[in-house]
Formats: sequence, C-alpha cells, structure tokens
Amino acid sequence: MHYIYINIIIAFSMSLLGALLYRSHIMSSLLCLEGMMLALFVLSTLIALNMQFTLATMMPIILLVFAACEAAIGLSLLVMVSNTYGLDYVQNLNLLQC
Repeated sequence: MHYIYINIIIAFSMSLLGALLYRSHIMSSLLCLEGMMLALFVLSTLIALNMQFTLATMMPIILLVFAACEAAIGLSLLVMVSNTYGLDYVQNLNLLQC
C-alpha cells in the first residue's frame, strides 16, 4: 500500500474522530464532515486514476456533488439555528426538547 493511501486514511480517521469527539457545535461538526468528504474525494480520485476504467471517473464527481449539497444544507441549518436560538449548539437540534 502506498504512503499516500495511508495518509488519506489517517486524514479520514482523524476527521471521523473529531466528529465523534467534538459534537457540541454545529460548525465543528460541519468542518469534520468536510474533512471526511475531502479525504474520500482524494481517495476515490486516486483509485479512479489507477483503475483506468472509464466509468470509475464519474465517482469523484458524484461525491463532490454530494459534498456540495451537504455543505449547503449544513450551512443553511447553521444559519437557521443561530438565528433562532442565538447559539450553534447541536443540542438545539433536538426536536423532542420542550
């Protein structure tokens, strides 16, 4: 296994660990999700280039589209929660809270 793959897997793992540990603010969760998507994008791009299969080159583009949609929805949720509650805590997203 090449060193670049190991580095990408470590970057994904660190982003996942950050998402699991620092769940108090929405912004930190969004940054960790973006780090995970970036690592997956680079990994899928390298795999598609090494496979030399024509249909595999669409996978990074599809992943990038999903990452853009995730970022747009996450930022709109952040704006909505911060305008409503004045804070960006993940605890404010609980719908069962009275």
